[in-house]
Amino acid sequence: MKLWAGRFQKETDTLVNDFNSSIAFDARMYKEDIAGSIAHATMLGKQGIIEEHEAEKIIEGLKVILADIDAGQVEFSLENEDIHMNIETMLTQRIGDTGKRLHTGRSRNDQVAVDFRLYVKQEIPKIINMVLDLEKVLIKKAEANLETVMPGYTHLQRAQPTTFAHYMMAYANMLRRDVTRLEDCLERMDECPLGAGALATSTYPVDRFQTAAALGFKKPTDNSMDSVSDRDFAIEFLSACSIMMMHLSRFSEEIILWCSWEFKYVELDDAYSTGSSIMPQKKNPDVAELVRGKTGRVYGSLITLLTVMKGLPLAYNKDMQEDKEPVFDAIDTVEMCLPVFTSMLDTLTVLPKNMRKAASGGFINATDCADYLTKKGMPFREAYMIVGRLVNLCIKAGETLDTLPLKDFRSISNLFEADVYQALELKTCVNGRKVYGGPAKEAVEQQISNIKAFVEERVHE
Repeated sequence: MKLWAGRFQKETDTLVNDFNSSIAFDARMYKEDIAGSIAHATMLGKQGIIEEHEAEKIIEGLKVILADIDAGQVEFSLENEDIHMNIETMLTQRIGDTGKRLHTGRSRNDQVAVDFRLYVKQEIPKIINMVLDLEKVLIKKAEANLETVMPGYTHLQRAQPTTFAHYMMAYANMLRRDVTRLEDCLERMDECPLGAGALATSTYPVDRFQTAAALGFKKPTDNSMDSVSDRDFAIEFLSACSIMMMHLSRFSEEIILWCSWEFKYVELDDAYSTGSSIMPQKKNPDVAELVRGKTGRVYGSLITLLTVMKGLPLAYNKDMQEDKEPVFDAIDTVEMCLPVFTSMLDTLTVLPKNMRKAASGGFINATDCADYLTKKGMPFREAYMIVGRLVNLCIKAGETLDTLPLKDFRSISNLFEADVYQALELKTCVNGRKVYGGPAKEAVEQQISNIKAFVEERVHE
């Protein structure tokens, strides 16, 4: 019998019942649902809303159900629609009419809201720890490559010299922001909606502060209508996940380029590559490609929930049942991508000679050549024009700025001296950029130190 059967004269059509059911996906929140029910029953007994012995009987029954589900001894029923009705029905079947007292002063609206928050609340620290594991690998790669010179790019054109360590710290900083976004999300969602009822709380003297504390929340939510209709926490979580996946996708694209024969800056470990069914020479970066592809899947989850919520009046609407599947799918996707991406990065081999060779071409020390002239008193814009002429001269002569004879330098400006070659040496160019945040060894060591401190602060919490 449906919980609302008293109002209706007909049974729910089978098609509607199947359409309305959410047990196929919300069953994964059974632990959170039981935790919420135990907190609620404890409060009901303490407040005298039900007898203490009834509360104890309910709690004991819920604990047995939890153990049975954990042991795989429970089959959920589609007829009971969702995880809440499944557990309540099971409880009543096991302990009798006392089980029917559990729902006193509570609605499925505040019940699902607390279940969902609890679920997301426990997943965020897991994801944060996975990101921190990736940060540790970035630190390790950076420390091993402080002097591994490579081209830096703009517009995918060789631009200025940098190091592989500097590159790794760029992604480490992106991921640091991802961690803080998830932490901010966790902080804002740390409020308990239980006790809000359907939308207007209850005439019973429920103690929302007690249930909030029992469930590990900082406080109850402030407005009961907002409590049951709010899914900002889920949207914010999906937004943080989408931004993080965008970072992983960008990184994946770099790795895909770097391991191609056209670049060959890195070599992926065989354990994190695949081959071709027809081309025996192939070594494909499938892990990076899949991470890049799955990013769109997480974006889709965010857009789904934003679209579901955009036109809903207060308070609860059945549309909001569509909130959980995109969040669950995003969690599953992110928690699948992060560990395999981390291992792929950890096991790849850096090829410094290839990076150094690439950095020698493309005139990536042209800016340094202009700076050489400005340090001798020439205005930068004039120096810029002169170096542009030098680059044209090099292209026609098949030379680089490093190999161009001094007489050719001096034919364009007599400010050039023999020390220009030292100024244009790639390590000089890199280590001369000692500005905070730059690629010089000491500047990157500071960046590594900053990320290390950030990770260690959270690992030790």
